[in-house]
Amino acid sequence: MSIRANQEPGTAEIDLSDVKPRVGQLVGGGQLLEPCTALDIRRWVMGLDYPNPIHWDEEFARGSKFGGIVAPQTMCVCLDWGDGVSPSLVGHIPNSHMLFGGEEWWFYGHTIRPGDQLFQERRFHDYKHVDTKFAGPSLITRGDTIHRNQNGTLVAKERATSVRYLVAEAEKRKMYETNPTKAPVWTPEELKKIAKIRRDWILSGRQGTSPRFEEIAVGDKLPRRVIGPHTLTTFASEWRGFPFTTWGAYKWVGPPGVKDAWINQNSGFTLPVDYEEAKIDPRVIDGLYSGPASGHVNTSAGAQLGLPRAYGYGTSMGAWPIDYLAYWAGHDGLVRHSKMSFRTPVFEGDVTYVDGEVTAKQTDSVWGGALVTIKVQLTNQEGALSVSGEAEVEVPI
Repeated sequence: MSIRANQEPGTAEIDLSDVKPRVGQLVGGGQLLEPCTALDIRRWVMGLDYPNPIHWDEEFARGSKFGGIVAPQTMCVCLDWGDGVSPSLVGHIPNSHMLFGGEEWWFYGHTIRPGDQLFQERRFHDYKHVDTKFAGPSLITRGDTIHRNQNGTLVAKERATSVRYLVAEAEKRKMYETNPTKAPVWTPEELKKIAKIRRDWILSGRQGTSPRFEEIAVGDKLPRRVIGPHTLTTFASEWRGFPFTTWGAYKWVGPPGVKDAWINQNSGFTLPVDYEEAKIDPRVIDGLYSGPASGHVNTSAGAQLGLPRAYGYGTSMGAWPIDYLAYWAGHDGLVRHSKMSFRTPVFEGDVTYVDGEVTAKQTDSVWGGALVTIKVQLTNQEGALSVSGEAEVEVPI
């Protein structure tokens, strides 16, 4: 089966013959072999530029309520294989690529610590055909991942959304042609302003003091966070924050009893992944060197995907807001639910500003505690929107 774009007859088709039969099916993927370590936690927050001391400073963390280093809530996606996006990339679509379109998270209150190991249950949820400015006929595909620890404790659930498109159609439309191929250059004065915003934000929540429910008012604005300027180095640090990018760190697993489970099959990307060759040379599946992920740090590879220059990871775009909200919520707070839509990638040389505003409050919730609803937006230095969404954050009364 194929779906034709409603533009000009015969312009493009998306082949769904390997996608449609897999809707609702449990799928497989990679399973990390070792439990989480304090070093894994430190490397993750370093990659995301999240300097909350309970995640890296052993002395500070020992003096906190946690008694030692603990992981941020975003550690769930770090301890997953493939950025958590794999269940939304099920089915072979020839000559295609993807952009991470957004994600939704539910958190159930378990704090990940060194020694925990997460196990995933993955399912391809659904798809729908859309017509995008970026690439014309495209698919919005969604996949779910449920995270449990070694004791079977439910930790979190993620619903990942991907935009799967035909690379040739993206090249025709040249949506990002107005974005220069060279990264902007920042003056020393501009960098000083960025550094001040970053340091002021760090100091705003460093002690972990949680805002009380009665102290919070609708319309309150959270302290602004800034990330960047983004560089090839920062993108590489984000990639290396994932343990699965370490050679030999995972094995392939499939759901028991599922025939033809999607585990590591070929999604049809124009930059293919050769898992057989990787048994000899693991660099061929290392996203800093080859394959579809290499477009993030390799401008020529990015150009093959219809993008003007190196660009950031969708996973980071989803994690930055959660870390931002968790930092504001403090040691006694918790992000319960987050739903973020990704509008455009972050590009090399840009900075990302994270802003939040309280839009609602409720004393009783399905989670059992008091919740504050916060609208979050991520924009670049020119005000272009990259991420928008809302989250429910539990705070003490």
